[in-house]
Amino acid sequence: MEPRNQTAISEFLLLGLTEDPALQPLIFSLFLSMYLVTILGNLLIILAVSSDPHLHTPMYFFLCNLSLNDICLSTSMIPKMLVNIQTRNQSISYAECISQLCFVLVFSVLENFLLAVMAYDRYVAICHPLSYMVIMNPCLCVVLVQVSLIISAGDGLLHTLMVLRLSFCTDLGIPDFFCELAQLIKLACSDTLIHNILVYLAACVFVGIPFSGIIFSYIHIVSSVLKMPSSGGKHKAFSTCGSHLSIVFLFYGTSFGVYITSVFSDSPRKTAVASVMYTVVPPMLNPFIYSLRNRDMTGALRKLSGRILAHL
Repeated sequence: MEPRNQTAISEFLLLGLTEDPALQPLIFSLFLSMYLVTILGNLLIILAVSSDPHLHTPMYFFLCNLSLNDICLSTSMIPKMLVNIQTRNQSISYAECISQLCFVLVFSVLENFLLAVMAYDRYVAICHPLSYMVIMNPCLCVVLVQVSLIISAGDGLLHTLMVLRLSFCTDLGIPDFFCELAQLIKLACSDTLIHNILVYLAACVFVGIPFSGIIFSYIHIVSSVLKMPSSGGKHKAFSTCGSHLSIVFLFYGTSFGVYITSVFSDSPRKTAVASVMYTVVPPMLNPFIYSLRNRDMTGALRKLSGRILAHL
């Protein structure tokens, strides 16, 4: 099979989760529902926090950024998949694919850093409560989010530029519902050793460091909570971390599951189905986790609902 230079590539094919035509309407309905729930749920979180002055704190500021990031992550993948199913056209242009790859990488890495920043916020709140508002001042909160975004954008652009240097063969079918980095590298005809090394190094740095920060924060949080004399104080401290911990376990648990599936499974379809668990499911469930496990957020959502109904 003769390789073709990347400049000759006009489009890729997103093969999706299945080629069975009978299942396409079901998949379309399922993903459309998940996407709408993701957008509505995260948008409600942002509106609830913005409209309630009691929630104008660092923790909820970071939560708003997480919700916005989840909206962007889902929007970078699902709409194109829905359009392809509806039009019965699997193609995605080369430029669209590269753009989608870049955005997915940026928002995925940003999710890691936002979860790490939120863990640091809980660490300061529980381990240094008297200095909390001094340390977590508005300026630092904005800087933490901006630095996270800059690092994520740098990682996304780095991988995107490396992919632009690849040459591809005549087989341009991507066995997934979006342009995923590992699948694009597998399609390349040119040498991908440097690209694979870069992927693993980037994963160690841009995933490993935030995850290590989360572990470090919670080790100190647990240590501080166990030293508290009252059981009421311990319960209150753990309850403030419950929602964040649930999201952390959901995001990293599904990501680890996808990695295990890709290593031990020879079926690209199984890997594609597994990738849904960490790219689509966490952004959809995050609003439910925070609203159901957090009394302040539940109260804010009720107030927001009351205001909306009052204007109808």
